Amino acid sequence: MTTTTFTSGAEARLAVARHVADAVLFEGYVLYPYRASAAKNRLRWQFGVLVPPAWTATAAEHDVQRTELLMEPRRGATLSVEVRFLHAQRRTVQRVLPDGGFRTVGELRLADRVIVPWDEGREERIRLTVPVEELADAGTVVRFGRPAGEETEPVTDDGGAPVGRLVRRREALDGVVRLSASPLDGPYATQRLSVVVENTGEWLPGEGSGRDEALSRSLVATHTLLHLDAGRFLSLTDPPEWAKGPTAACRNLHTWPVLAGEPDSRDLVLSSPIILEDHPAIAPESPGALYDATEIDEILALRTAALTDEEKREARGTDDRAAAVIDLTESMPAEVLERLHGAVRGLREVTAPAPAVPGDARGGPLRPDAPWWDPGADASVDPAHDHVLVDGREVRAGSRVVLRPGLRHTDAQDLFLAGRRAQVEAVLHDVDGGVHLAVTVDDDPGADIRREQGRYLYFQPDEIDVEAL
Repeated sequence: MTTTTFTSGAEARLAVARHVADAVLFEGYVLYPYRASAAKNRLRWQFGVLVPPAWTATAAEHDVQRTELLMEPRRGATLSVEVRFLHAQRRTVQRVLPDGGFRTVGELRLADRVIVPWDEGREERIRLTVPVEELADAGTVVRFGRPAGEETEPVTDDGGAPVGRLVRRREALDGVVRLSASPLDGPYATQRLSVVVENTGEWLPGEGSGRDEALSRSLVATHTLLHLDAGRFLSLTDPPEWAKGPTAACRNLHTWPVLAGEPDSRDLVLSSPIILEDHPAIAPESPGALYDATEIDEILALRTAALTDEEKREARGTDDRAAAVIDLTESMPAEVLERLHGAVRGLREVTAPAPAVPGDARGGPLRPDAPWWDPGADASVDPAHDHVLVDGREVRAGSRVVLRPGLRHTDAQDLFLAGRRAQVEAVLHDVDGGVHLAVTVDDDPGADIRREQGRYLYFQPDEIDVEAL
């Protein structure tokens, strides 16, 4: 039995996983600088694309995804499944003619945006609920389709006068979801669950047909959410010892299932075309979706804020989601941007007594009331006042040095700093007993910003020269 609605409990649980699933759905949807004219936004739709079967013979793309994993359902358990993907639709731009007709144009320039042709992604969902007992033997097969369609949207100027329209056209889609489950041999009530999503469209590419024609008939960014209302799923990456063999035998094609939701939950799975770890989560500091693959919020927010007004107008006219990114970065308070600068995630409480530091001239054992990353935790180190001897001379914060990077410690970019004068900002000791010098380069125009933010360049004592000053 299938249905297009979920129980309130299943809906609430799937909503927990959708936050990350949304990032999967729109991974690389529109890349910085968020304009259709940018070269990197002309080759799109890279992840989870299920093309029509006839196109697989033309290009190295796939028409099917297969998810396999182990589950331990309880008696009477129900499986809720949500397959999500984007349906690409082509948007053309037309201008109003004096006689009331329309003419297709390359752009419409308005006061706040420049509207250009663009392929939009229309979110689609296939939902079904199946009692686990019905998945045995032949399982469940659900066919779905989306008809071709055309829609128009009027475009008006600031005064409300019509200046053109947007025409959106979609091609038909057809697909199928196949669910099955089979019990494993052994004492445990474990089953191997299989979920297959397939594009079954009958479109045949003609001579000269390209990827754009195939994409308009494809399931884009396809991924699957699973919820078990009674029982649990087993992790593919960290299964129980007894399940390692059956887990290794699971066959996953063009997707990878991971446990979703809270770290201790086992009732949710996200099967994603992007490899994730169990229980993936969006960083709590993230102010909103930026749609840029493997996005780095701070850099993208700063660079987006630095776009010219004309570039922002084009971004706003490229896509509603790109417009939302521009509005987000322009309205982002300073304290929100500051939170994007970094966060510590791996702290844990240390309960053992802190050992005394032998030979500490400042008399200090490690302070048990301060976390290990706090400079006040260990009175034996003080980056602002510590020094190191280089060729018999003391080098400390404020010392002037010449940089002599060597091949042993540095990367290629540091070699460009050979011979440059710099100021030591701090002398740092690592947990392995190594010493590092934090420096700012004299003629670096951003030195004051680096100093204020604590973003230094780092060299070892044998990579500086104090005699040449």
